[in-house]
Amino acid sequence: MEFFYHWSILILWVCFGGYWAYSGLQARQTQRAEARTSRLTHLGLVVLAIVLIGFGGFGIGLLTRRILPQSGTVQIIGIAIAALGLLFAVWARVHLGPNWSGTITIKTDHDLIRTGPYALVRHPIYTGLLVGIVGTAIVSGELRGVLAVILIFIAYFRKIHIEETWLVGQFGTEYSEYQKEVRALIPFLV
Repeated sequence: MEFFYHWSILILWVCFGGYWAYSGLQARQTQRAEARTSRLTHLGLVVLAIVLIGFGGFGIGLLTRRILPQSGTVQIIGIAIAALGLLFAVWARVHLGPNWSGTITIKTDHDLIRTGPYALVRHPIYTGLLVGIVGTAIVSGELRGVLAVILIFIAYFRKIHIEETWLVGQFGTEYSEYQKEVRALIPFLV
């Protein structure tokens, strides 16, 4: 059964990645994009987290220490959490439409979206991805999953800081008001 749980998570992420790649073809033209070094920093953290969670923690014994019971119930809960997170990210991506980009950008004719998942949190794609990685970490059940979640959190908090500066510059007080009304990642909390 362990094999089934791990393949289920892999299939979820592969389907998500396929959709993400396809949907990126419909984005508007970029007016301003983040620097290559900034993007590489983000990608480095994300890739390190993926390698940790997907490839056994580099064979470092401490990272493979089990912290959750290896039970079907726990792993099914993890799969469900990952699926819900990825679905939330897809909903946000669909709702964002042609304003979306995988990098920090300002698009030509960029719109400030405040409806759908953007009425719940300012960065619902990041929320969904974080929830997806938490679910994946639960399926792993090992310490390496916790480290992967921490790395993803660092990557997205860094990205949010940069992105919010750009959005305030683009939308001014309209975005500042949005920041006061809607939390960044977790409704009513963060």
